[in-house]
Amino acid sequence: MRLTLLVPELIWPEPGDTQTLADLNTPAFAWLDGHAEFTRGAPLAVESALLEQFGIANAGSAAFRRLGEAESAPEDGHWLCADPVHLRFHHERIVLADAGAFDIDAVEAQALVGALNAEFAEVGVFHAATPRRWYLRLHAAVDHVAAPLSAVAGRRMDSDLSDKTSPLHRWLNEVQMFLHLHPVNAARAAAGKPAINSLWLWGNGPAATPAGGPDAVFADDPLARGLARAAGIAAQPLPGAASAVLGSGAQRPLVVVDTLLPNVLYEDPDGWRRACERFDADWLAPIQKRLGKTVSELVVVAPTIYGRLQWTLAAGARWKFWKSGRNPQQVALALAGPQGKAS
Repeated sequence: MRLTLLVPELIWPEPGDTQTLADLNTPAFAWLDGHAEFTRGAPLAVESALLEQFGIANAGSAAFRRLGEAESAPEDGHWLCADPVHLRFHHERIVLADAGAFDIDAVEAQALVGALNAEFAEVGVFHAATPRRWYLRLHAAVDHVAAPLSAVAGRRMDSDLSDKTSPLHRWLNEVQMFLHLHPVNAARAAAGKPAINSLWLWGNGPAATPAGGPDAVFADDPLARGLARAAGIAAQPLPGAASAVLGSGAQRPLVVVDTLLPNVLYEDPDGWRRACERFDADWLAPIQKRLGKTVSELVVVAPTIYGRLQWTLAAGARWKFWKSGRNPQQVALALAGPQGKAS
């Protein structure tokens, strides 16, 4: 078995945060780091890293993610992710919070989507697959470039995150004014909740045919499941530990362990510590014991603020007993460089 683990935010993005990084109980990670070949590439969004695993570049994430949501094949057309977000001013910059950072229920989502469809019917049709994940099926294709939601959630909105020349950019200003005046947001404001005052439009483009890649996918992420479906391979929910994957019979499984990601997006260092230690105990430690038996090669891909990190561990490397590795804090400091800042 050649096993690939995609683990976004495996390294905490603040290298100087000793309270979060110090004294982590991650012996299997240190073993991996000491024995594997380590490479660092340019920063890559989680969504792009998923496409990469299927031999796809610059394809439509929205079409694939929608495919992963639907019980049956969704309609053909020009799809965008149109996820509900809250924009606020902070230190003279706009900060975007996605719906993982605040509550939104199905009733609110359906009311807003219904109102958007009534007001902007000439543009396309909105769909709410879940309260947090919405889609826009455009009547006509547009050239709209924007970063994936994971790249902007919880971050300041800089000018390079979206295409200001897109025909949808001016229209989105109308959407924001419409949402601001909607009764759902008036009720949310009265209850002290953040307004759903914008949409993040991203994932434009057709769903290309996957080329090669895994023969099984274990993931809860709808984009990963949609890619598996497009490739015609099995997609199963993310199990709680490695044993289910190791006993699956798959030869090239891809496992998306995205349990650390929300803790970074929503600034929960204690949650990240717990998730990191669970990943070490539930995934890396059991795989370490099976290397050279069930597992012939382990590849850990970690999209982070430091870049695209990858550890590649062949079975023969397990005999190099003299090698010692780094813990996540040491990796973070090494990647940050002498200035102590992630770059």
